[in-house]
Amino acid sequence: MFKLSRRQLLVGAAASTLAAPMVARAQSTQMRLGLITPVGHSWNDAALRLAELLKERTDGRLDMAVFHSGQLGNEPAMMQQLQSGAVDMGFIQAAELGSRVNHIAAINAPYLVRSTDAVAKFVRHPEVLKLFDVLPQETGTIGLGWAITGMRTVFSARPIENLGGLNGMKLRINPTPVYRDFYQLLGAAPTPIPTPQVFDAMSNGQVDGLEADIEFSWNQRFDKVAKSILRMNALFMPAAAVASGRVWRGMAEADRTLIAETVTTVLDEQIDSLAGEEPALIEKFRETGVPMHEIRQEDTTDLITAFDKIWLPKAPVIERLREIGASL
Repeated sequence: MFKLSRRQLLVGAAASTLAAPMVARAQSTQMRLGLITPVGHSWNDAALRLAELLKERTDGRLDMAVFHSGQLGNEPAMMQQLQSGAVDMGFIQAAELGSRVNHIAAINAPYLVRSTDAVAKFVRHPEVLKLFDVLPQETGTIGLGWAITGMRTVFSARPIENLGGLNGMKLRINPTPVYRDFYQLLGAAPTPIPTPQVFDAMSNGQVDGLEADIEFSWNQRFDKVAKSILRMNALFMPAAAVASGRVWRGMAEADRTLIAETVTTVLDEQIDSLAGEEPALIEKFRETGVPMHEIRQEDTTDLITAFDKIWLPKAPVIERLREIGASL
C-alpha cells in the first residue's frame, strides 16, 4: 500500500491551506456593468435589477457592480473596455454600435414602427434579435437583448406644426449617422450639444430645438423651454445589453445561460414598464399647455423613399425590418 511520508503530509496540508482562499474567491465572481444613463432612468433601473437577480439566483456567486452615468467613460470608452475584458457587460446605445456597424444602424432607420407599443413588440421579434449576430466579429461583444426608449419627439423653441417647420432649424439630435441623414433630409441643421447643456442652449437660442424620447424629456422638463411639441412617430433609440466577448468565452456554459435568461427577464420588464407608462407622460405634456402635434403617415412616404435611397445600399436589412414593423 502506498504511504505518504510525514514531509509530504505537511507540504500537502500547507498547500491545502493556501488553496482554500483561492477556492473561496472562485465561488464569487465580481462583474462590472457600465452605462451612460443616470440614476432614475429606466435603463439604469434595469441594470440594477439585473445585478439583484443574478446575485439572488446564484446565492451571491455572481456579484455585479453597476456603474451608471458614464462613470466608466463614454460609450466609445466602454466599448474599448468591453473588448479588452476590463468591463463584463454594458448597456450600449444602438447609435454607438451603429456608428461601427451599418447592419446594427438599421434599427435606427425612421418609420420602421410608428408607436412605442409597436417598438415593444419589434425589439423582441426573433429577426430583430438576430441583428446581434454580427457583433462578435465586428465589435468583440455578445448581444443579449434590447432595452428601449419611446418614440422620439421634437421640442421646438418656436411654433411649428408639421415636418415643414423643421426646415432651417438648428436641431440638437443624437449624432448617429442615421439621425443626421434623416433630419438633413428635412432641412434641419443637426447641432451637437452635450446633453447637460441642452436646456440652457434652447433657452438662450443656441439651438432652436431638440429631439429626444418622452421619458428623458419629461425628466428634464424640456416643455419649459418649448413652444411646440412635434410627435414625429419616426425614430426610437434602443440600447443593446452586451457582454464582453473575451469574458463570455471564459464563462461556464451554465453561467452564460443563466445570464442570458436573466437579461431577457429584466429587459422584458423594462420594455413593458416603459411602454405602459408612456401614455401618462404624454398626457402630462398635454397638460402643460404647450401645443402638441402629430405627423400624419401620409406625409412621410416621400421622406422614407429618400432615406432608403441613402441607406438601403449600406444596410439592406432595413427592407426586411420595415416588413416586420408593418406586420405588428
